[in-house]
Amino acid sequence: MPAVSAPAESAPLAHAGCRNVAPVLNRVGDKWSMLIVMILSDGPRRFNELKRLVDGISQRMLTLSLRGLERDGLVTRKVTPSIPPRVDYALSELGQSLREPVSALGEWAIAHIACIRTAQAAFDARGASD
Repeated sequence: MPAVSAPAESAPLAHAGCRNVAPVLNRVGDKWSMLIVMILSDGPRRFNELKRLVDGISQRMLTLSLRGLERDGLVTRKVTPSIPPRVDYALSELGQSLREPVSALGEWAIAHIACIRTAQAAFDARGASD
């Protein structure tokens, strides 16, 4: 099988290692961002719809999360001129590519939550006696 080489422009990125990957993982690992991605995977939503659907998120945190997702190219923001202006958020093509991994991670968490809670309880019990 022939070796496949990365484009020359990505070689410095590969050598930088974690410094390049960490910001991406911070974004996709953020609980609010992932909840927003999951909700937007069903289609575009307005800000207040998102606020209602993302349980426990503050208006400021929703704003910051949407801006970060938009900056990273995962979410698009479309303003329709009207009174008041209509603003819709949707997953970009790049954001759509996150649907499968996010869904898989969510399914894994649901399937293993009992094991995780058992491990947490055992750890906490050991810690109380130390």
